[in-house]
Amino acid sequence: MKIPEGWKLLKPGDAALSRRIKNDGPSWTIEGLLGKRMVSKGILAPAGRIEALRAELMTERAAPSYQKKLDAGRARRKKQETLYHVEFCVAVFAFLKFDKQYSDLAKTLAHTITEHAIPVGSGTVARTKMIPLEQRAEAATIAWLRHQTTAYDNMTIPRIKGKRREVRQLLAKKSRELLNNYRVGKSDHLPHCPLYKALHEKNS
Repeated sequence: MKIPEGWKLLKPGDAALSRRIKNDGPSWTIEGLLGKRMVSKGILAPAGRIEALRAELMTERAAPSYQKKLDAGRARRKKQETLYHVEFCVAVFAFLKFDKQYSDLAKTLAHTITEHAIPVGSGTVARTKMIPLEQRAEAATIAWLRHQTTAYDNMTIPRIKGKRREVRQLLAKKSRELLNNYRVGKSDHLPHCPLYKALHEKNS
């Protein structure tokens, strides 16, 4: 497609300006592959409109009221993240459901998994809103166990459709069996337990 005369590319980086460009009139969103993901390469729009909206936004951002609005937004998001951190940790602890003798271990594990999964931008299942909190906690726990207590990260998996999923399902089954030892109060497995060793190494 031929780019209209007088149009220019606004590169990604300023979400507020990008939204205004799209809402103000015609524009083209340019996308491309980054690995297996489709990502934005920028927006094509009339150069004059881009500059006018950029100047308008800069004027707004220079006002004291804008900074107050930003600070209020940051404080609100920080409060929300703190609350979600607690809720997620409680959900992981509830999923673990360890025997009382392993209560302290369960708390440490829940905290460790939460610290790993919860950061904004981590891309983990903990950040999705597509499934309930309880399912997020379960998936995050199984994922952590897969990476920390199995040889998954060093496996050479054939590039056959469905093979990686098959391996993950097998490892998930083993992870659930491992968790069950702690749920039923089994203690003779501890000296050789990969979970116990991984957690000790993480917090030593």
